[in-house]
Amino acid sequence: MDFDFSPVFAGWRELAHGTLITIEVTVGAIVLGCAIGLLVGLARLEPKRRAVYGLATAYVSFIRGTPLLVQLFIWFFGLPHFGINLPAFFCGVVGMGMYSGAYVSEIVRGAIQSVDRGQMEAARSLGMPYGMAMRHIVVPQAVIRMIPPLGNEFIALIKNSSLVSLVTITDLMHEGQKIISVSYRSLEVYLAIALVYFALTNLTGFTLRLAERRLSAGGAVQ
Repeated sequence: MDFDFSPVFAGWRELAHGTLITIEVTVGAIVLGCAIGLLVGLARLEPKRRAVYGLATAYVSFIRGTPLLVQLFIWFFGLPHFGINLPAFFCGVVGMGMYSGAYVSEIVRGAIQSVDRGQMEAARSLGMPYGMAMRHIVVPQAVIRMIPPLGNEFIALIKNSSLVSLVTITDLMHEGQKIISVSYRSLEVYLAIALVYFALTNLTGFTLRLAERRLSAGGAVQ
């Protein structure tokens, strides 16, 4: 079989633009997902507050129990039936952010619960309010434990971002498919796209490992 990567080289500007859009969508989704995940994770630590706990649990159950693609379609194709027309980029960021938030919430909850209860009890015995004890004692220890699973979640989100091309966002996959439609060199284009995703996921993994080492070292010094 002969390989012809000339369409890839000829369309490098389009692929670079698509890569930038992929990064923007993913970063926006990560920021939103972490914010949602933190709030929902903390809410699921308070079963005594039944309303908040119930809503948080229902959110996590629904999001984790349905495919991301279906959720994106609901945002982009479903809401217009109710007269709500949102930009594709917004739908992609919010859809992926809410999807990621459900998984981040479980990471947050698990990491906080893994911190020895004695830490909270000691802080409370010193007169610290619950919120201050969480902020200064429990959460800093939990953050270090969150990084490895968060890294896996962020990498999965980068790969899942390829789905936003199906709601007309001009991401890397969308630009690659445009090149294929005129060149008919699908294998070469998909190989190039795979290499870009490989680079993005490995760069993300390296950055998070570096952050984990630095945070761990800082905690050891303290």
